[in-house]
Amino acid sequence: MTRLRSGNPPEAARSTLSQRFDAWRTRALDAELCPVRDVLNAIGDKWTTLIVMALAAKPQRFSEIRRAIPDISKRMLTQTLRNLERDGMLAREVFPTKPPSVQYRLTPLGQSLLDPLAHLVLWAESTHAEIKSARRRYDRLEK
Repeated sequence: MTRLRSGNPPEAARSTLSQRFDAWRTRALDAELCPVRDVLNAIGDKWTTLIVMALAAKPQRFSEIRRAIPDISKRMLTQTLRNLERDGMLAREVFPTKPPSVQYRLTPLGQSLLDPLAHLVLWAESTHAEIKSARRRYDRLEK
């Protein structure tokens, strides 16, 4: 498999993505065998991204994560943390206090997500205005 490095020309990325897509198509894009569907479905939502970003600096307790992402509900935070733990991206440590205290930290697998996620976040920040402008133009044409 071709390995991309930051700063490769767009043609290298285009070629790699085309090759990978063709390889997955030979398996009829089977959802069970397709890493794009399986892995990106698990890490591609906004809450997962924000939680991983919050845990990038240091392990945190549930309440710390909740304060860092104030618009996430307790239920959604709990579910997303469970999913990340299930996928091996984070570890949950329970401390024997009263009441019990729980701390979450990224595992080595979760830490391996930081570099590609940083690239995606920087890309999102640098293109956000352009994307919003394109949406406004599109919405005007659709009316």
